[in-house]
Amino acid sequence: MPGTDMQRPANPLAADEEPPDTGAPHEEEHSRDKLTALGGLAALSLDAMASVAYGPESIVLVLAAAGAYGLGFTLPVTVAIAVLLGVLVASYRQVIAAFPDGGGSYAVAKAHLGRRAALTAAASLVIDYILNVAVSVTAGVAALTSAVPELYDDRIWLCLGVLVLVTAVNLRGVAESARWFMAPTAVFVLSILAIIVAGLFRSTPASTAAAAGHASTLADNATTVGALLLLKAFAAGCSALTGVEAVANAVPSFRTPRVRRAQHTEVALGALLGVMLIGLAVLIGRFHLQPVEGVTVLAQLADASLGHGFGFYLVQFSTVILLGLAANTSFGGLPVLMRLLARDNNLPHVFALRADHQVHRHGVLFLSLVSAVLLVGSGGDVNSLVPLFSIGVFVGFTICQVGMVRHWSGERGPGWRGKALLNGFGALLTGTATVVVTGTKFTEGAWGICLALPLLVALFELVHRTYERIGERLELGRVPGAVTRQRSLVLVPVTAISRLTRDALSAAVSLGDEVMAVTVVHTSPDAEDRQAAEALRRDWELWQPGVPLVEVPDAHRRLGAPLAAYVNELGVERSYERITVLIPEVEPAKFWQRALQNQRGAVIDRALRRRTDAAVCRLRLRM
Repeated sequence: MPGTDMQRPANPLAADEEPPDTGAPHEEEHSRDKLTALGGLAALSLDAMASVAYGPESIVLVLAAAGAYGLGFTLPVTVAIAVLLGVLVASYRQVIAAFPDGGGSYAVAKAHLGRRAALTAAASLVIDYILNVAVSVTAGVAALTSAVPELYDDRIWLCLGVLVLVTAVNLRGVAESARWFMAPTAVFVLSILAIIVAGLFRSTPASTAAAAGHASTLADNATTVGALLLLKAFAAGCSALTGVEAVANAVPSFRTPRVRRAQHTEVALGALLGVMLIGLAVLIGRFHLQPVEGVTVLAQLADASLGHGFGFYLVQFSTVILLGLAANTSFGGLPVLMRLLARDNNLPHVFALRADHQVHRHGVLFLSLVSAVLLVGSGGDVNSLVPLFSIGVFVGFTICQVGMVRHWSGERGPGWRGKALLNGFGALLTGTATVVVTGTKFTEGAWGICLALPLLVALFELVHRTYERIGERLELGRVPGAVTRQRSLVLVPVTAISRLTRDALSAAVSLGDEVMAVTVVHTSPDAEDRQAAEALRRDWELWQPGVPLVEVPDAHRRLGAPLAAYVNELGVERSYERITVLIPEVEPAKFWQRALQNQRGAVIDRALRRRTDAAVCRLRLRM
């Protein structure tokens, strides 16, 4: 799960220096809502566990270009990825100890690498979250179509349907709970382990029904494997490492002693993920599996180990559910990330607003819209998205590790050299992986990530500078001068006499020193226009509301432009310090009745805001 904790880090503490648990009753009661190590493994491992569904397949698809000989390198490439996984787990154990209040890459970079690096980390997290939804949804649908091949041609619509369902659930504000995640996570993990154990006791596949009738994508007559192909396979398989940082980002969610529990969870996650990846790679070689169109490698492994029966379908549907939950984590994380970026004035403040169900609706809708574009653009093909997924992940990994090197070198506590060396080695590996992934996949879509990352950072900077200028104009953070009374005028645009006109004038005389009603008179030779103007003038004299009616002539049947010009003339001629235009409008009882309105208020509003400095107020009368 991409990092979401962007708070300021607390004073760094080593793992053995964590404050002792006082055992106070209120702390014990509060800790019941926190995660245990097992609960944390269930709630925070969704992204990492879900990567098992597409990580090994990404390796196989690349090596298939070298034929059956190339597939023989599946295990060595997987072992190399597992070594990198071990280094990352060890590094993030140190992040947990150093940042017990949340060690996301944004927090580490903000503390030790400066604002620009922190924004780069935040941008990589945004990209990570978006691609996590697209990859999880497409991988889940791929698992479904592997079990029900008849649905394969409808995979784009299935992807969009799943996305709409997850979006609707999150707009309703359904809270997440570790207990909800424990059952599907346990079923999925046990299913994968069952595949590995059962497969190790077989010398031949129990069934090949899943792949029967599907075209193989294996290249023919290839007998050599070059270094570039191995690098591409390694780069593709690195997508299996997504989610390793999730535990470090959620340390405050654990029960005390939270650092130790979080570290145990991190190690358990790494060990479990490593066992599953290597176990599946061994079975791929044992059963000589070939990638085929329309059926995932995991489905073929389930078929070969468990047979084409209950076990096969259990694996497929548990994979669908887990991938759906993995996609849902982005809907819980990205809106919070955008809220915190908005709090730091790096995104529009609308992303910090919450709806009635305490949902960051704008963040949820943004994530859903961008993910839908990716789903349609990829044609529902998970293998076109997976390589792009790992780029943003490894950028965040590298920034975090470099920041930790700065942290240890600045603190210089006991054993700091060894800790800095470990994080430095991790930064070297993840940085190299970033370059490899980007270079090997640049023409296959990685150029889009390389373009999106600096553009997002530039957007954050632009928004921040804009808010700074607005803050200077508003004199935020300073004590304002004394309150003074200003000479003010309130104008009320009218077209007819009604209860709406009366309420608007009543409000106006309560607001300003002077009040005028203003109407635009069309000077065209049309008899209907002249009659309407004369009728309003006559009715106004009979009504005598105590407010003068000013007629603004216009020969072009316009409404907003002549009113704006008149407001500007008043400001110059009479030197009003404040001119307010109060626009009376009807608020319909039903939403669909808005289509029946004449939109005069909106026309006047736009013209005044664009062409004048007047304060514009829209007075609504509810029907």
